[in-house]
Amino acid sequence: MPAELTERLAALFRWIDPGPGTSHLVSDISGWWRDPAVLAELGPALVAPYRAARPTVVLAPAVTGLLLGPLAATALGVGFVAAHKPADGRLPAGPLTWAQSPPDYRGRRVDLAVRDRHLGPDDRVLVVDDWVRTGAQLHALYDICAARGAEVLGTAVVAVDCPPEVAADLRITGLIDAADLHA
Repeated sequence: MPAELTERLAALFRWIDPGPGTSHLVSDISGWWRDPAVLAELGPALVAPYRAARPTVVLAPAVTGLLLGPLAATALGVGFVAAHKPADGRLPAGPLTWAQSPPDYRGRRVDLAVRDRHLGPDDRVLVVDDWVRTGAQLHALYDICAARGAEVLGTAVVAVDCPPEVAADLRITGLIDAADLHA
């Protein structure tokens, strides 16, 4: 991956103070979406480590995964499958395969669903997301893939913020280490 992309990701990132009564800063990745050069490079950079494995589909969770997933899928020349969350209020109609994540960094369990007709035993899946801290949602996505008989090749993320054992277990590659996104 070009060092210039990593430098741009760091330069466009911000930590935001959400205001009184909060105990921590919030990540603001919106600068990544605003920069057309970064948008053009994200898909190819995310998929580069997995290209030789020949994924047949990219799977990504709502919300930012709905942007990154199609960028990655387009770079590979494959289709995209969205993982939906009931909290979004926009569940698709038809048969769904569900999984619940283990607790995330906030202690929440997240329910995720994928349309059955879009994921099956012939699929070799690349999971894509913007940020990984605990891997909780990734575990749920891997469970959905297993239930559908699909093979997960690994996960490509923009920012890696998880322990090395989580990254190794989930076969995570990233474009930037979250420690390089200074407050």
